[in-house]
This record gives sequence, structure tokens and C-alpha cells, in this order.
Amino acid sequence: MSLPVSCPQCGRANRIPPAAAGSPRCGHCRAALPWIVDADDRDFADIAEGARLPVLVDLWAAWCGPCRMVAPVVERAAREYAGQLKVVKVDVDAAPSVAARFEARSIPTLLLLRSGRVVGRQVGAPPGDRLLAWVGAELGRESTEHR
Repeated sequence: MSLPVSCPQCGRANRIPPAAAGSPRCGHCRAALPWIVDADDRDFADIAEGARLPVLVDLWAAWCGPCRMVAPVVERAAREYAGQLKVVKVDVDAAPSVAARFEARSIPTLLLLRSGRVVGRQVGAPPGDRLLAWVGAELGRESTEHR
């Protein structure tokens, strides 16, 4: 199932599949698109582990106040790092196996994956700027480690 996303550059609607090679671009202006998808126990491996881009996994729950506070910052990271990052949101209540696999004892837990391997972890709800700085630092570390 593809997801509708508005291009931040030209505003046109685009459909993005949950799993694909490379990174999504606008069909009209070719700008990088933010890539945010949901995953659960059934499709997590296909959606998150097969990605060529680093993947920011947001382990959250609907009843979690701090998770709701972090959600807009996670979406902002997807927009700011469009073309460099894929965001995968996992509701731990709907995906207990994924939560257990990554030992999510507290939520929100944010993980940065590269080829399915955890290369960064952030637990809790830090201020938005600090969270974005963490993502940027982790992406910077990734780009220098894998050249």
C-alpha cells in the first residue's frame, strides 16, 4: 500500500510505498520527499531492515504522553532529512515482538538503524532541538563511517 505525501517543494501529492529501494522523490519536481511509514510485527523487517537509507525507528504507544510530545519532532526530522532518512513508527502495543527485540523497556524509544543494525538509541522525550541534533549527529556519524 502506498502512502500519500505532499511535496514540501511544490506541494504536489505523491504516493510512496512503505518499502522501496533508494529514497522517494517528487514525481513532478524531483525534490526529496519525507518518508514516514508505520510498521508492525508482520512487516517491520521488510519496511525497516531492507532500507538503503538509515532508518529512525520510533517505538511509541497511543496512551504515552511523552510519545505524543516526540511525534512532531520525529516528523520534523523526516522533513529536514528527506532523502537521507526513513522514519518507521512502531506502536509497541501492536508490535510486541519488535519492542522485545529492541529491548524497549521505556517509551518513547528512538533507534537509528543501518542495514537492520542499531547504531544509535535515544530513550525518553528530550527537547525537540536536542532530539534533532541527536539525529543529525547520528546521520553525520553514519555518513563518515560508511564511505
